[in-house]
Amino acid sequence: MPSRKTLNAFLDELASSSPAPGGGSVAALAGALGAALTSMVCHLTMGRKKYADVEGDMKRVLEQSEQLRAQFTELIDRDTLAFNKVMEAFGLPKDTEPQKALRSVAITEATKEATLVPLEVMKHCIDALALAQTVALKGNPNSLSDAGVSALMLHAALEGAALNVRINLNGLNDPEFVGWKEDDVQSLRSTSAVMLEEILGIIDEKLKRTP
Repeated sequence: MPSRKTLNAFLDELASSSPAPGGGSVAALAGALGAALTSMVCHLTMGRKKYADVEGDMKRVLEQSEQLRAQFTELIDRDTLAFNKVMEAFGLPKDTEPQKALRSVAITEATKEATLVPLEVMKHCIDALALAQTVALKGNPNSLSDAGVSALMLHAALEGAALNVRINLNGLNDPEFVGWKEDDVQSLRSTSAVMLEEILGIIDEKLKRTP
């Protein structure tokens, strides 16, 4: 599984001619990195007297960000598995009409599954961005840059995942499914863009006031 490899081994495999892991797994990894940075800001805020008034908030955010980090990490592998299932479906025999029909159904179902995985990444990114905004507002000001990088990584993860959703939708002949998922993608992208702008605005204002 890609998530269990060392960083160098993962990068080597990513750079190879193998199509998986690919952009979908990288998007999930970016989400995990963003969530991990949010957790770090929580750890750097908690247990300090000067931030005692936000201790409860940081504990809550930490619990949620760690849950999201675990989910993103799982999605790194799920994206690769979903892609492999699509390739397996394309490799099914197609010599007879019944075989062709079974192969077509298998390709459609596998492609839908491969669409839902990055869409799940996108939805988790919105939840994680909300946490990044909390640590930008209430976390240790010495970690403002980390909160900002968290938000940037999460937005990049969402946009990367969106590309993977869209390319899979292009391979489907199911107008209802495609229409619903295209609406989801557009809504999530718009929400992420607004949240990123708000978070970076918060950080910019705080940096201006930091001695």
